[in-house]
Amino acid sequence: MHFRRHCSSIWLVAGTLAIVMVIACPVLVATDRPPAPANTVSGAVEYVGADTCKGCHEEIYGNWARTAHYKTLLKKQAGGQGCEACHGAGSEHVNNGGDKTKIFNFKTVEGKAVNDRCLQCHNSDEARHNFRRSEHNKANVSCTDCHSIHKAGGRGEMLLVKAQPQLCYGCHAGVKPDFSKPFHHRVNEGAVNCTDCHEPHGSGAAHSLRATSARDTVCFKCHTDKAGPFAFEHAVVKTEGCSSCHTPHGSTNPRLLTRSQMNLLCTECHTTTAGMAAPGVPSFHNQAQKYQACTLCHTAVHGSNTDRTLFKP
Repeated sequence: MHFRRHCSSIWLVAGTLAIVMVIACPVLVATDRPPAPANTVSGAVEYVGADTCKGCHEEIYGNWARTAHYKTLLKKQAGGQGCEACHGAGSEHVNNGGDKTKIFNFKTVEGKAVNDRCLQCHNSDEARHNFRRSEHNKANVSCTDCHSIHKAGGRGEMLLVKAQPQLCYGCHAGVKPDFSKPFHHRVNEGAVNCTDCHEPHGSGAAHSLRATSARDTVCFKCHTDKAGPFAFEHAVVKTEGCSSCHTPHGSTNPRLLTRSQMNLLCTECHTTTAGMAAPGVPSFHNQAQKYQACTLCHTAVHGSNTDRTLFKP
């Protein structure tokens, strides 16, 4: 008798659980659906189609139709929503006479909100993966500060609002005068772009440089003869990098050197002070005029494969 009562209790509990699962299943299925369209205002918001947007924004639409955004969001993407892929479903916006608060307006939101919207699509390469931790993102610089959604005023393929370097100078005004100094990288002349050296979307290197494990990889892309490896290294190149002797943007000194006289630059490391790691200045280098241009003798200042004292390459 006790055994039967115990079995009955088990079947009662099992039956109750089965009823609960049957009731709960429709709820789970109902919530297992794709997220609502971006910028959803209410459950009734619907996509209205790009042709509806064109009715009011004909000029903008015409510019947009010549960009990669149009080709991807409307023509190539399966079920592409066109304008609404970025601005959100537009029925509330249309039904309320074009109320800008009823749609995602890139001009009225914080920079990071714009970036989050753009990164929903532009997240497929390593550069964009770094953007959230980049200095641009931390400073609340938005994608649309540099890129146009609808048309490009600079390089068309990047949808830049201006061509380089004027685009970069808009914020980085402090470096602009360097490129007008007597010796400079030819950025203003168009031979070099800011983005040849810097990754605007962020990188793991200081100053968002396009460098890998070696800090001067970005310099060696152009100055390949200085890269080595050499049998006899100039240690400062490996430990301090190019910028220990050269200013990267521009200088009043030849070869973008940080000092006007070669001996002043070299004796910052090669001094007679006790305890310095670099070799000291020999006693016969009395800093007379003929000894002041160190590279007259030490011609292989970046490194040599034949001479320990860097006299010969």
